[in-house]
Amino acid sequence: MRGFLWQKLGVSWANQEELVTLAVFWLHPPSFIETCPSAVPELTPYTSHAGSFPGSHHFSFLPPPLPAQVSHSSSLASLSDKTQFPSFLRTLASDLTSSRLVAQLVVHFGWSWVGILAQDDDYGQQSSSLVIQELGQAGICIEFHLHVPSQPSLEKTEALVREMGRCTATGIIVFVSNLSFQIILQGLLGQGISGRVWVSRETLHAALALSIPGVSQVLQGSFSLLQRTSQVLGFPEFFARLHPARTPEDMFIERFWEVTFRCTWPRGSRGPVGNSSVAGGIRFCSGNESLIGWEYPFQDVVKLDVGYPAVYSIAHALQDLGTCEQGDGTCADPWHFQPWQLLHPLRKVHFKTVDGTEIVFDANGDMVTTFDLLQGQKTPEGLFRFVRIGILNPQASSGQSMMVQMMKEDFQVPSSACSKSCAPGSSQIMRQGAPHCCFDCSPCPEGHFADQRDMARCLPCPGEQAPSPARDGCRPLPEIFLSWREPLGQALAAGAVALAAAALGTLTLFLRRRRARAVRAAHGALSRALLGALALCSLSALLFLGPPRAATCLLRRAAFAVVFAVAVSCVLAKTLAVVLAFRVTRPDDPLRVCLGPRASAAVVLGASSLQVLLCGLWLSISPPVPQRDTASEPGHVVVRCQEGSGAAFYCMLGYLGLLAAVTLSVAFLARRLPAAFNETKLLTLSMLLFCSVWTAFLPLYHSARGKATVAVEVFSILASTAGLLGCIFLPKCYIILRRREQNVPARLWRGCGPSGEGRARSSRAAVSPGPCHKPS
Repeated sequence: MRGFLWQKLGVSWANQEELVTLAVFWLHPPSFIETCPSAVPELTPYTSHAGSFPGSHHFSFLPPPLPAQVSHSSSLASLSDKTQFPSFLRTLASDLTSSRLVAQLVVHFGWSWVGILAQDDDYGQQSSSLVIQELGQAGICIEFHLHVPSQPSLEKTEALVREMGRCTATGIIVFVSNLSFQIILQGLLGQGISGRVWVSRETLHAALALSIPGVSQVLQGSFSLLQRTSQVLGFPEFFARLHPARTPEDMFIERFWEVTFRCTWPRGSRGPVGNSSVAGGIRFCSGNESLIGWEYPFQDVVKLDVGYPAVYSIAHALQDLGTCEQGDGTCADPWHFQPWQLLHPLRKVHFKTVDGTEIVFDANGDMVTTFDLLQGQKTPEGLFRFVRIGILNPQASSGQSMMVQMMKEDFQVPSSACSKSCAPGSSQIMRQGAPHCCFDCSPCPEGHFADQRDMARCLPCPGEQAPSPARDGCRPLPEIFLSWREPLGQALAAGAVALAAAALGTLTLFLRRRRARAVRAAHGALSRALLGALALCSLSALLFLGPPRAATCLLRRAAFAVVFAVAVSCVLAKTLAVVLAFRVTRPDDPLRVCLGPRASAAVVLGASSLQVLLCGLWLSISPPVPQRDTASEPGHVVVRCQEGSGAAFYCMLGYLGLLAAVTLSVAFLARRLPAAFNETKLLTLSMLLFCSVWTAFLPLYHSARGKATVAVEVFSILASTAGLLGCIFLPKCYIILRRREQNVPARLWRGCGPSGEGRARSSRAAVSPGPCHKPS
């Protein structure tokens, strides 16, 4: 192997060999002998100040070991501590880096339930401790952490195999030697245990897969990390020319020859001895064996040489040391330099190999490198091999997370979890006494959702949103209000329009028949005002239909309160006029002034103005505004008008109720007036119905929810309007249209006795025509 190195070093110029040879012997000789360096990059010719390269006689002795060391075989994590080991550099990734990569690979796979197999030595314990720390920070649970004895023990191995058979973790992280892992794999094969996914920081799986029959069944789908360094260019050709006779000083070639060709060299002979012979069951090597076309056992495993960067890093450092031309005294004398003076240029080494690999050391003295992610796969021919599926780059980091760059799009990540993943719409319920990675799935309760997998708890939906039927998200709540389009709204609108049409039709009839006795007896002006107010009352109900807006909220209650106050005040004025007409019997009675139209108008205007004043104060202080209510009807947003000032609203309703109560009392007291008049009884009945409707309205209004509240209010408006219109004007319309003979003066005399006639004559001047007025 060393002959291959020197052979490749001498391709450019002879003096370069001495420089690199010196770098070679500064490494540990045994570790270098085991390496196979690749082709040499062209170095800049070394020249001194005198213009010539120092000859070999200047390096006739080996200097003492230098403090600056470059290792290609030690991965102990503590060696990265520059406080304890300031002059130690290496081209092999440390246990810290590789362990972090293994942990980040597990995190990248999304595993939450893993097991760890660790050798019972410093390597296994330190590496597993680093991985456990990394996985703990990521919230990954460790189902088992089994210690593999360094000394093979059949009893302990069987116990480990049984323990692994009882465990449920699919992903297993391995930090064991080849021999120990081989024994474990053989135990698993014997027990028929498969389906595990092994993750190793080394390629020991590949070597075992080539040496153990049937092991591919256990290692199928396993993963390994392989550090990327310089490829061994030219080594197959060098390997083919190897022969013990060419390098008699190399004791390893003879042993390698015997192992490769399964023969034994005759004692004292390394050259060709003719045909091989067998004596005493021993096959002797003939020397005619050839390595041409021979596949060396490790070509599919060790394709990279970590020894090459170590050798040439020192060579480049020596070159930089000799070519230093700074005049500040920091450069060393190339003829006489101290060992510690090599450390500074060694840390700054930065070059590229023939295959393009960049060689540079970080602040910890570790070579900056990337890793290949290998997966064990079985080919269609039934062969087991490791295929590169991705690249892991420790330097492309985000915080403390290392970048895993997957290359194959069709790569399917295996799973390793204690519990099945909870789908969106459900949350995790921890199992009592189990790690947090073991849980059950529970559907989200009413009003909550989970839009991601494996959520720890369900989240409540925002105020005006509700969960979807699958509880995997929120959607806007449907708005509800008393709409024109729904049957209830259409029915109420039709009733309001019909009542308004009836009121306006009656008003038209009264205007056309204003000289009829029945119209004149009903106080035509007040009746017309009352009919107009009732038409507006029925039309005000239409303001309650449709989506509430700021304008409609202002008009709804105010218009309702004012027009009903006008209607009730008209009824009060009519009732007072009838009562006073039968109470004023003398021409000089002072109350006669109350029987004129001005008095009735004053009653209507006075009673209505007070209601207008109350509504104005209400709207100016705290007017009604649209409100979105999510509590009345679950799963819906009730859009309604909020009353604003509750005190002002109830003052308005209280005044309307007081006005209706006074009107009902006056009409009730006058209910026994002569029946031929018909006014008092009809007014009493209408006001009784009006008060009954609004008395029943209050409990229904407060018990209803959502749009039913508005429907109750609209129905109460229409019912009270229909009661006033029907009880007061329906009999009169019947008399005017169907009983014309009852609308003549002769019919008005029927039912009047002497007392009635005298009372009528005494009040003839006040009421025209009187109820018992004789026709001429």
